[in-house]
Amino acid sequence: MSCDQDAETSHALGCFRDRLKRLIRVEPLLDLLHFLEPDRKDRIKAKVREEGDISAAAFLIDEIIHSKDYEQGWSRELITALETVGCKHAAKYVLNSPPEPTEEAENDSCVRLIDLLQLTLVSMKTGDVCAHCRALGLLTPEDQENIMKLTENQGNIGGARLLLKRLVKNEAGWFSKFLQALEDTEHHDLVRELRGEPCNEDEAMSVETVEEGEQSCSETMPVLPPVLSVNSSLLSEDLDSSVDSGSLCTSADNEEVDMYKEGEEEEEEDLTEDDDPSEECKRDIVLRDYQMEVARPALEEKNIIICLPTGSGKTRVAVYITKEHLERKKQTGQPGKVVVLVNKVPLVEQHYKAEFGRFLKHQYSVERVQWRFAVNFRFTLMVIDECHHTKKGGVYNHIMIRYLKQKHQNQLLKKQEKSPIPLPQILGLTASPGVGGAMSQQMAEEHILQICANLDAFTIKTKTFKEEEAKTPYKRIAKAEERKEDPFGDVIKKIMDKIHKHADLKLLCEPGTQNYEQWVVQKEQNAAKEENQMVRVCAEHLRQYNEALHQSNTIRMSDAFRFLDKYHNEELKTKSSPDEEGTITITDTERFLFTLFKDNKAKLQELMGKPQYENNSLAQLKTNILKEFSTREMARGIIFTQTRLSAIALCQWIQENPKFDEVGVRASYLIGGGDQSVVKPMTAAEQKDVLNKFRDGQINLLIATTVAEEGLDIAECNFVIRYCLVTNEIAMIQARGRGRAEDSSYTLGGEKMMSTAITKVRKMNRADYEKKTREFQMQAIMEEKVKIKKKQKKGMMKEPPSKISLSCRQCSVFVCSGEDIEKIENMHHVNTVINHIECPCLHIKNFVVTYGSKQKTFSKWSELPIKFPAFDYTQHADLLVEDSGEEDMETD
Repeated sequence: MSCDQDAETSHALGCFRDRLKRLIRVEPLLDLLHFLEPDRKDRIKAKVREEGDISAAAFLIDEIIHSKDYEQGWSRELITALETVGCKHAAKYVLNSPPEPTEEAENDSCVRLIDLLQLTLVSMKTGDVCAHCRALGLLTPEDQENIMKLTENQGNIGGARLLLKRLVKNEAGWFSKFLQALEDTEHHDLVRELRGEPCNEDEAMSVETVEEGEQSCSETMPVLPPVLSVNSSLLSEDLDSSVDSGSLCTSADNEEVDMYKEGEEEEEEDLTEDDDPSEECKRDIVLRDYQMEVARPALEEKNIIICLPTGSGKTRVAVYITKEHLERKKQTGQPGKVVVLVNKVPLVEQHYKAEFGRFLKHQYSVERVQWRFAVNFRFTLMVIDECHHTKKGGVYNHIMIRYLKQKHQNQLLKKQEKSPIPLPQILGLTASPGVGGAMSQQMAEEHILQICANLDAFTIKTKTFKEEEAKTPYKRIAKAEERKEDPFGDVIKKIMDKIHKHADLKLLCEPGTQNYEQWVVQKEQNAAKEENQMVRVCAEHLRQYNEALHQSNTIRMSDAFRFLDKYHNEELKTKSSPDEEGTITITDTERFLFTLFKDNKAKLQELMGKPQYENNSLAQLKTNILKEFSTREMARGIIFTQTRLSAIALCQWIQENPKFDEVGVRASYLIGGGDQSVVKPMTAAEQKDVLNKFRDGQINLLIATTVAEEGLDIAECNFVIRYCLVTNEIAMIQARGRGRAEDSSYTLGGEKMMSTAITKVRKMNRADYEKKTREFQMQAIMEEKVKIKKKQKKGMMKEPPSKISLSCRQCSVFVCSGEDIEKIENMHHVNTVINHIECPCLHIKNFVVTYGSKQKTFSKWSELPIKFPAFDYTQHADLLVEDSGEEDMETD
């Protein structure tokens, strides 16, 4: 190319910069751009790592545009490189020959559709789709290799995300090829979603068994909330003839959550259930100015989220809104009924005694009910406490999905001039919606918008407090020095290395970390599916060693050793026990693993007895605790830690150390009640006993897992320590709320990203906000439909063919049962019961398929998720011979 052509290319780069930065794949491109100097490539690669592909692509374009020292012909090299790495769409723009505006707009719509439905599309069978996309020219060999490698390391969803990311960088026309790839791999539901074709759930044949506490979302939702999970709780009361009714309910979701009494009026005493209504209860609820400000949209009957820090009285605001709601209903002659959802059973009693029952039971009927079955009620206001738990897979989200489906169904009913089904007003409460693990400010804003959409919120109301308005504990960050030597951990890592080699496992992350835990769990699950017992057993042992490394880094080496020793003793006892036939079945791999631990056991015991090798975090923790108890007259605190094992071990460490006893430390642990195989859970009674002792001073130091991070009624404490705990910002803020004494201190903090995101969302243009939240809602509804379809299909695949029958589509005459159908060459479906003639090949489009009381038609056999047996030629031939023999005898 001439200098003029290089100049034209430089001009095109500038003109189409904003579009090109989204189409260029930087890292593979850099390997082919020889006109770029190595140091410039290094700067661009650093940009990729720090800010991502789009920022790096913009940086690369700017480098090319503004540089004057490239050799003539660099533009030809750039275009060739783009085409080679699969960026043909970008190459067209660089050649200054972009697609026609209509074609460009259509392609942009396809890209946006993929982005909108991404959470649905990642359910695809990544390996199959990837292979077909490669065959259709949508992916390069390198793309395919990277996608499959990511699928292996991070699972199907991770690979699917990369696949989608690569697809949208193709030139126009890729969308139809992608649909073809989905069709070829039998992702018919996804194709219909992408084409916008209607999907009538009522016609779908479902053999799904609805579990106790669960109800199919394909049913019409006449009232809310129709469904709560097993072991949930409800406070509810039917309408009374003389008074309006209020109701308070809980939906427990096996999440370890809130343990704190809300409300700003700390000097007021709690009333017990048996107390008579007093003048204090009957008085009006008075809100502070900031509380009234956040409540105002809800008083106007709008759905809102109230986000106020722990201790600022958001539950009191909810009580006020509830009271106003019921009074307004009474004045207008309408029935009023309020349900308050909380996600732990103990919170039912707390909210009743401290807030809703305390202020409302003199005027309204307020009851507590434990909800253990599916039930339908009609409510006019639904209050969702700790509403940041309204996320995928949670009980709150299950309820709100049904709400959103009915809301959008109501819009259709209005267009048809039919009466819509009444829906309750929604009020969400949270101390912190978090940022959902966001790594950038934009992602944090998306997370806040997602929660707003999930709760159908008109807005999210919050307030930034001044120092005099709310008690905010001061933060002290104490970071221990890293170990200079860790011979105990080194021995464990050497053991793990030998297991890696034995199982031929390629290590991708550092042992002792959460990433390693996730990696080894995935390996164990994959090995179990593939029936690879050698890898499965090795992965199980690696997981125990990884836990031991974590314990060694957070508690004592002796705790880690006892954990490993107990595990191996129990496993060896189990494997060495004879089975029913009196034989002992221990594999070579198991023998190798037991011998490996036995050979290193003495060395580990020796090292655990050397205090100079203990982790420095434990020494720093000891210093902090002694300081708190020696400098305060009445010290009371909480230590948050990550696992139940570490909570119990830390408590034992404190109880065994006389130094802590000298300063008056009286410690106990508090862990969750969910089932766990390694550690026996605490019962609700045991949790209550510990909390009561903490409240009255018998215990003054709690070592707790995240069960205490949110909400349950924990008395005031004047220091909170988050010990070696890396978690999300929700836990940080909730933990901060536990420290509410005048001289309270708090270790760790940082919620600036979340606060900024909330502020930006609140300032969004109304039209943009509604458009964005509606997109999220439609995406959630479509994901739910796909989920239901998958469950239905999965359920049918477990059913025997005899469960279905085929009738003629034209005359409705019964043709055959599903058990009469077999497959030839895994393709042709034939009826094997017609004698004397060849087996007829059936085309399912000619039949009506009946399952139970439901009937449906299909266009392809692949759409019917029933597994038919393979055709047995030998057996069929034998039957024909037998039939022929019988005919001969009849003739004679």
